[in-house]
Amino acid sequence: MPDLSPKSMRASRISIAQLMQPEHANNLGNVHGGWIMKLVDECGALACMRHAQRRVVTVAVDSMTFRQPIKIGDLVILTAEVTYAGRTSMEAEVHVEAENPVTGVKTHTNNAYLVYVALGDDGQPVMIPPVIAESPEEQQHLDAARQRQSMRLKK
Repeated sequence: MPDLSPKSMRASRISIAQLMQPEHANNLGNVHGGWIMKLVDECGALACMRHAQRRVVTVAVDSMTFRQPIKIGDLVILTAEVTYAGRTSMEAEVHVEAENPVTGVKTHTNNAYLVYVALGDDGQPVMIPPVIAESPEEQQHLDAARQRQSMRLKK
């Protein structure tokens, strides 16, 4: 049985990177938003699995705005961490950057907030550890995540 002791946000932090190929893009060379959404969901899920030490399922995507296009040949770097944990659900914030691997120029393309629920071996929701902030910046992230969760529950 996983430990339910509080865990830091940084304990869940994970990064993944993938080189964008022609099969990921449209005829203009822009990577499909759906491909980026898939990577965002995978990265967020991995952070939540690391936090809960359980399998997770996606239950909500708050928003995702694409600020800049991602092109064929860009290295997409996604970083996620758990910013909120309730009884069985948790929020992951995912930060997305595109890097030109030749020039090293990085562009922040979007952030996303997703909610996942931890599942037990029987496929039912299970309790998860609380998340704790270890710095004033993390406390701001936690407070904002609590506000987002409050808004979700009102809907």
